[in-house]
Order: sequence, then C-alpha cells, then structure tokens
Amino acid sequence: MTYQEILANARTCVGPYCKACPTCNGMACKNTVPGPGAKGIGTGFIRNYQKWQELCVNMDTICENKPVDTTFSLFGQTFALPVFAAPVGAMQLHYGDKYDDLTYNDILVSACAEAGIAAFTGDGTNPAVVEAAVKAIAKNHGHGVPTIKPWDVDTIRGKMDLVKTADPFAIAMDIDAAGLPFLKNLTPPAGSKTVEELRQIADAAGKPFILKGIMTVRGAKKALEAGAAGIVVSNHGGRVLDQCPATAEVLPEIADAVGGKMAILVDGGIRTGMDVFKALALGADGVLIGRPFVTMVYGGGAEGVQVYVDKLKAELADTMAMCGAHSLADIDRSMIFSK
Repeated sequence: MTYQEILANARTCVGPYCKACPTCNGMACKNTVPGPGAKGIGTGFIRNYQKWQELCVNMDTICENKPVDTTFSLFGQTFALPVFAAPVGAMQLHYGDKYDDLTYNDILVSACAEAGIAAFTGDGTNPAVVEAAVKAIAKNHGHGVPTIKPWDVDTIRGKMDLVKTADPFAIAMDIDAAGLPFLKNLTPPAGSKTVEELRQIADAAGKPFILKGIMTVRGAKKALEAGAAGIVVSNHGGRVLDQCPATAEVLPEIADAVGGKMAILVDGGIRTGMDVFKALALGADGVLIGRPFVTMVYGGGAEGVQVYVDKLKAELADTMAMCGAHSLADIDRSMIFSK
C-alpha cells in the first residue's frame, strides 16, 4: 500500500471525530474532545503544527558528496532515525471502534520495532491497558517505552513494578496529563507532582526516566533536578491547556538550558522528515509523533507504520543532504533560516 492509500483506507474506519486528513494539522477536528482535537477553542494543536511550517531551512550543497546517516542512539539503543511513536490512549473513544488500546499498542510496538524505531505506550484507568503494553514490549525484547500517568503514589508504585517486568530501555511519565479530567476525581487525587515526588519515582523506575510535558526552562531544570534522564517538550497536543505556546517556540531556550545534560525529545505537530530536521536544528535529540501513527495503524496496520517510517526517513535524509548534514550530529541551528 502507498501512504495515500493507507490514509484513504483509514477514512473508512476511523472516526467519527478524526477525519484522517491529508494534512493532520488540527483544522478539521479543532476542538473535538472526545476526538483528536485540542482543548478549549482548539488553537493548541493548530499552533503546534503551524509553527513548524513557518520555519525555513538553509540549503547548502557545497559539501562532500557522501551518503547521509539518519541513525540515532538513545540510552544504549540504536534506531533507524530519531523518531518515536507517541503514547496515545482511549482509542475507541477518540478514534473509532476498530481498535481498543490493547490491540493498538500490540500492533504499534511490534511494527515500530520492525521498522527500526520504538513506540511509547499509553496508560489508562483500565489496568489491562498497561498490562497489555507490558506484554507487547516484553515480546519485542524491551523495545518500547511504557508511559505512566501521574497517578497517586500507590498506583504509580504498582504500575512501575509491572512495567519493569518488560525490561524496557526507558520508562516515561506524561506529567502534563495532570490536566486530564479523569485523573482529578481519584482518591487520593492524581495530578501534579513535586520535584521530590518525581525524584522518588525516577529512583523507583530503575531505568532512564523520561518526563513528558515540559514547556519551560524552569520545568526542564526541575525535571533535571528530579533525576530525569530525558524530557519531552510537549503540551500534550494542546489537549490539556488551551493557548499555550507551540513546542517549536519554546524548544530552543529549553535546549540551550539543559542540552547535553539530558536527552531532549519534542512532539506536537511534527508530520514530516523535514519537520524532524527542523526539530533537531532547534536543539532536540529526537521527536515523538502521535496522531499520524494512529491513522497509519487504522488504515494499514503494521504495514501502515512501515510505510510512514520509510516516508519520514526518506524526507529526513533528503533534507539533510540538501542542507549539507551527513549525520544527525551535523545538524545545527545555522541550518534554520532566520532574519
């Protein structure tokens, strides 16, 4: 199947909220929650996408003519390119009945491993979601990143013990999920965590610990203080707080503050290999992509994932070659156009 055929097929089985648009930019779904849209008036998703499009790259082909290397290393693991599938949950609520969270994660984790990247898996109020994610990651020899939500301490402890049985190469927490309504009515309540609480969670992980949902330099420094080995610059796709800045807008100052001290990943509106290049030029080590992987799985299963990864890799390699970067380490901010 081609990329366009997979998108067309996804339109027959995804929805009713997601439209599997030719360009996943937040315009059609806007503020559809449930659905893939954003909170409030829906500007967060749209702004994330748009800011990557506003960046231009500097072409430079006066350089050595040699192959481009897109391989990426993180926490002792090597990947075909610096891209991960982001954690996505409540599949049937937001995307349609074809897949539940358990089946989606099982397909995604295996397909990403086969394609040479890795998937972050989601979490939910149903314990079976994490249990199935753990089985999928274990089946793929730890090739995945289980992502735990900021539950109460006892719940986190239990889930942490479970995910460690899969021997993943890293464990994540989407701390920005503190804004999700279903987390706020628990006893004891889930939600925001102090630096000391996060330090205890990072210690309990026993693996490189990644904090997803960092949008300020102050937040990045607190994550570093808490012992996080990496962060994901993310506003949860605009789904937890409206009218935040785009991730592309805050990434450079965060990278300047903590780059080299911890791994910096970024998500939010990244769709193409050129977008990946721009993120790396602004200081990220790698990226997460969420909604497009959903449409690829709905439209083509494991084949859809492979087709999308191949597309991203070809686009990234082409952009690198045309900008004079032969490895990811060659990409820097001088390759982004600014007046």
